[in-house]
Amino acid sequence: MIPRTAHSDHVSMTHPQAAIDSDLRPDYIERMGENINTTFEHELKRLEKRVDALVRVCDKLQDENRSLKQRQDMLTSDRASLLQKNEQVRARVEAMVGRLKTMEQGS
Repeated sequence: MIPRTAHSDHVSMTHPQAAIDSDLRPDYIERMGENINTTFEHELKRLEKRVDALVRVCDKLQDENRSLKQRQDMLTSDRASLLQKNEQVRARVEAMVGRLKTMEQGS
């Protein structure tokens, strides 16, 4: 039988996995840190792409909104102009009808 030291008995008996990991721990932690950094960088790039896409959508929507507001202003102006012309035509027609009634009564 192979004799064990007091320290190795304690480590292997209470935490058998600790004895295995104790030799690899610095490298393992370093690799784990690299994996976390790689994952973090990947997520950060993915989020950056999503934010860029959202910015493009916002810019597009702002341009579209600006265009729609200009069109609405133009249509509102056209409507006001048409209402004014309609009122003028109505007044002229009423005046003509009044003149025709006057002429009819005078005959």
